[in-house]
Amino acid sequence: MATDTLHHSHHDAHHGHHDAGANKVFGFWIYLMSDCILFACLFATYAVLVNGTAGGPDGKEIFGLSFVLVETMLLLFSSITFGFGMVAMNKGQQSSVISWLLVTFLFGAGFIGMELYEFHHLIGEGFGPDRSAFLSAFFTLVGTHGIHVTSGLIWIAVMMFQVSRKGLTERNRTRLMCLSLFWHFLDVVWICVFTVVYLMGAM
Repeated sequence: MATDTLHHSHHDAHHGHHDAGANKVFGFWIYLMSDCILFACLFATYAVLVNGTAGGPDGKEIFGLSFVLVETMLLLFSSITFGFGMVAMNKGQQSSVISWLLVTFLFGAGFIGMELYEFHHLIGEGFGPDRSAFLSAFFTLVGTHGIHVTSGLIWIAVMMFQVSRKGLTERNRTRLMCLSLFWHFLDVVWICVFTVVYLMGAM
């Protein structure tokens, strides 16, 4: 009797942890939907202001597609490597998870480094966000995405530490699932940025 009670209590506790994890992932989906609204507003603002160059340069004059293509590939590869990390997590391979997170971090850091170089170059040429409405919208949209990626990099670093210290616990698995959603979401947003801002702007 006592054994059955203990078994049921353990089962209920495990089931409770599972439900809590599922609720956290669901809550994170709601957050991502709110982020979709944020980026939708930024894209709409950019679409309205894209022709407001105030006599300054437009996208054809300042965008280097080859440079941005390399930047894009870094983020796409980081999404793939994160996927490998999630596969390793499902197999319970702690060291592989940390390794793939590290590779993902390096790709993401390379992306941010290139974005900072682009911003520094444009501002150095006199094409900062105060130059025109077009550039204000450009820096705001691309910069907001960059801030999100930077937040993701910090989150990845924290998770590498957490997994190395505590292993692939249920809590860490839930956190990694939420981080995976966040990172892939940023990948999708960047594809939209690349298409709408850089590709269409350079035409």
